[in-house]
Amino acid sequence: MNPIFLMRLVFDLVAAGLLLFAFSYWWLGNVAHELAGTAMFLLVIVHNVFNRRWYGTVPKARREVRGLFNIVVTILLFVAMLALLVTSVLISNALSGIMSAYGGFTVRQIHTLAAYWVLVIVSVHLGLRWPMLMGVARKLTGSTQPNALRTLVLRAVAVLIAIYGVRSSFELAIGMELSMQMTLDWWNFEESVAGFFVHCIAIAGLYIVLTHYLMNWLQSRKRRNTDADRQAQVLPNG
Repeated sequence: MNPIFLMRLVFDLVAAGLLLFAFSYWWLGNVAHELAGTAMFLLVIVHNVFNRRWYGTVPKARREVRGLFNIVVTILLFVAMLALLVTSVLISNALSGIMSAYGGFTVRQIHTLAAYWVLVIVSVHLGLRWPMLMGVARKLTGSTQPNALRTLVLRAVAVLIAIYGVRSSFELAIGMELSMQMTLDWWNFEESVAGFFVHCIAIAGLYIVLTHYLMNWLQSRKRRNTDADRQAQVLPNG
């Protein structure tokens, strides 16, 4: 497998890890939070540099469901990341002497709102690429031959992750965070640090699973409709 491609995947994995790491502000403290956020944005820039050719293919891309959905998700991710970056600068303690006049309570709310939307949209982004990621995993593990039992186990694991992701969404009040509602129900890091990250990963897994199987269903439905149209065309007129 191409080592540069693997390096890109590692960078993307580290960026996703830094995003999760930065959510634990009340455990990390501000300095670690800002360092994690800065490193994540640098890796996002690297990701876009590696994938710069994709932007040139957008006008010529076939307008299929997955392709159109991918374009919409990428635009939404760009908007959410831009909002996260701008608000990060405005509320940064390192720049407080310069930006203190702009970094009020509302800006912090928008920063939190953008962060949680980035978590959801990045998860959807990964869900669109899940077949490719699973293909990489199969090559790395040497599991290139179809295996019905393995497929069944993986699907069962996906269902369990999705179910736990629903529970985690309530535990972290993700609905309130995504709608910019105030909540005083903060996670208690003194009781459990690992639990917070497990919930975050489960929420990401929920949206990955939903996106992956939604795309599979839409593509399967489109194939059935196409096959039905072809059969109708070849049938003799009554």
